[in-house]
Amino acid sequence: MSTVGEQLRGWRQRRRLSQLDLAIAADVSARHVSLVETGKSNPSADMVLRLAKQLDVPLRDRNRLLVAAGFAPRYAERSLDDDALSAARDAVARVIRAHEPYPAVAFDRRWNLVMTNRAVDPFLAEVAPDLLRPPVNLVRLALDPRGLAPLIVNMADVRTGLRTRIARQLAAAPDAGLTALYEELLGSDDDGGSLPLDSEIVIPMLVRLNGRELRMFSTITTFGTPLDITLDEIAIESYYPADPPSAAYFTESESRSQGLK
Repeated sequence: MSTVGEQLRGWRQRRRLSQLDLAIAADVSARHVSLVETGKSNPSADMVLRLAKQLDVPLRDRNRLLVAAGFAPRYAERSLDDDALSAARDAVARVIRAHEPYPAVAFDRRWNLVMTNRAVDPFLAEVAPDLLRPPVNLVRLALDPRGLAPLIVNMADVRTGLRTRIARQLAAAPDAGLTALYEELLGSDDDGGSLPLDSEIVIPMLVRLNGRELRMFSTITTFGTPLDITLDEIAIESYYPADPPSAAYFTESESRSQGLK
């Protein structure tokens, strides 16, 4: 296992910061940062967390830093079904339900679905049953010919968007499981192309469903200051109609589901 200093240096270099940059941000001396990285100074738990915060290290990896420095992990990792996370679970549910009649999903760091709203159900109607067995992976679901792929008209754009987002996610916080998923589903067509950053904020998608062509875009929401690893890694993707006919489709679908004319 690498030392806490080696891990901190790796995170600093990943963030493209100099020792002086990090020192100024953390309000410590550059010499102290150097001593910690080289193992000549043993940082306190508070110092490890101070540096990790400035480096935007995910909570899971902050625990690894603490363990490497000889301290107990600080952040818990519990299932979203845990009673301790009931308030957070209810908050996620309220957010995605409030987005109806438009689709919304919540997923973890490896893009496994943890929650969906009712507007997602029609999109899953023809999906192969094995793809819907937990954990349901959103990337696999989108790209598999037995999944959502037949519905997606602009698949090339969607693949590029997924490749760009996951590549940036891995650059920010490496993960073996997500790397394996990327290499399996997206690595073979990785030509180095990517979307500009603003395209990740508003992601276009063209879907053909029940004889209608729906134009949608999506946005991503994350928890602001989570203190639990599970919450730190959850993202909510909300889909919006990009034109009036698409908006009308979802409104009509909701009316039908409620038995209204």
